[in-house]
Amino acid sequence: MLDNGTTIRDAIWDGQYAGTIAQNHNQMEQLNSQWVGRTDPVNHQQYVPLQDLYVIKGQVPVQQVTINGQTYYVIEADKINPANIAGFYTYDKWIPNFVAAMNTPGTTAVLPGNSPVFQWTNTTGTVAYQTYLYQQNNPYYFTGGYVLVLPNGTIIPYGMTKNVLSATFNNYFSPPRVYNPSS
Repeated sequence: MLDNGTTIRDAIWDGQYAGTIAQNHNQMEQLNSQWVGRTDPVNHQQYVPLQDLYVIKGQVPVQQVTINGQTYYVIEADKINPANIAGFYTYDKWIPNFVAAMNTPGTTAVLPGNSPVFQWTNTTGTVAYQTYLYQQNNPYYFTGGYVLVLPNGTIIPYGMTKNVLSATFNNYFSPPRVYNPSS
């Protein structure tokens, strides 16, 4: 997703992160094929598709190309400062809300901890548990069990990729507190 809110589909990564991002995406797809549609034993809801996304602080060149009539966007990853990129994952339908939440003043990242969020019998509870489940099933690539809390109280569960992670995004992978809905 670009800083103007435009979502880039059919992206081609070129350069330093291309292989890593492709591996992360393939691992996410593999976990989705293994878990989506199965029932969460904690809240008895079906798991949903999760999607990886990459947040880049600052500008990065994106070129539009057409190959065999299909439009693609080439992201020149060699021009990204390694300190300014991080990989995340959440419910695929929530990606625009996730990006908006990251840019909303007052949004905080927290760990669900012992809060009841994992037991919530809705998509939020399912995704919170599922991000943690994906971490357990592939700890080399993923860490999960985080939530963004917006100023209005809305929460968005997410996880992060371990191999595309920079200090710029410390507050997202090392949240300062545990989520407690009563606080």
